[in-house]
Amino acid sequence: MVLTKKRLVFIAFALLAIFFILLLNLPESVVGHRGDNILLFIPQILFLAITTSIVATIIIVIIFKKNYVKSQIFTFNRYKHYLRLLIKRDFITKYRKSILGVLWSFLNPLLTMLVMTFVFQHLFRFQIDNFPVYVFSGQLIFNFFQESTTLAMNSVIASEGVIKKVYMPKYIFPLSRVLSSLVNMFFTFIAFMLVFIFTGSEFYWTMLLIPIPLIYIFVFSLGVAMLLSSLAVFFRDLTYLYGVFTLLLMFLTPIIYPVDIIPEQFLGVYGLNPMFQFVQYFRYVAMWNTVPDLWTNMVCIGLALSSLCIGTFVFMRQQDKYILSL
Repeated sequence: MVLTKKRLVFIAFALLAIFFILLLNLPESVVGHRGDNILLFIPQILFLAITTSIVATIIIVIIFKKNYVKSQIFTFNRYKHYLRLLIKRDFITKYRKSILGVLWSFLNPLLTMLVMTFVFQHLFRFQIDNFPVYVFSGQLIFNFFQESTTLAMNSVIASEGVIKKVYMPKYIFPLSRVLSSLVNMFFTFIAFMLVFIFTGSEFYWTMLLIPIPLIYIFVFSLGVAMLLSSLAVFFRDLTYLYGVFTLLLMFLTPIIYPVDIIPEQFLGVYGLNPMFQFVQYFRYVAMWNTVPDLWTNMVCIGLALSSLCIGTFVFMRQQDKYILSL
């Protein structure tokens, strides 16, 4: 069967309808209490159905384009050494001519955490158990997302000289920036564990699950990075608008304030914020000795994979046009 565009669109909408009906009828033991107003519950179901249908559609395209996928894997293996060089360069460049160097990976989040703890716990009087760890856990996830996507957004533009001279897979540039931020997050995580120890926080066995939310946020950030780096080539103003967007997103994510202050009628809307989901997941396993339920994992997986699929699709679709706009 030939997979035409019309058939693909039909399959996507059919999958959307099927997933929406299936998710809407999941038992409350999976999705939690729906509440008195079903209208607050439907947006979450619809959003997850859309992300699931997108992922399923992309998988179908991959199945029908096996030769293309194999050629991309072969190309990546040829240039993976260059990817390592880019990661090393980004990391060295970040701390070049700095007296403390890599120590800023520890000091920067620590100092930010101390300022936020003083302002919001003592001046605004937020009553949260172990507030320094609470703030740091939110910082760890959100700062990785913000740093990786911001750096990746200009990665293709900054590599104009290389792109115009030699051929190489262009997705290597945003990928290298996200991986560089991942290395930086590793040092930040060490600082997080030091704060965890110094504040006398209790260690739980659920901390063994910490790699799961880190994988989720990495995959999600990579998808957003691919999308932004592609759009920024054609719309340079995006680099300025994105700073405003991330600032808004930070205030919509419970990094410095407790979830309890969010009105119950708005929790459904907050649930549509991907960073809310990833930050809460990390706190579940790192602070609250809780194993996230099936529904929470479904939401995080759906967000991560849909971001990766959409970002990769847009990037690969537009990459041949980059040279005309650089």
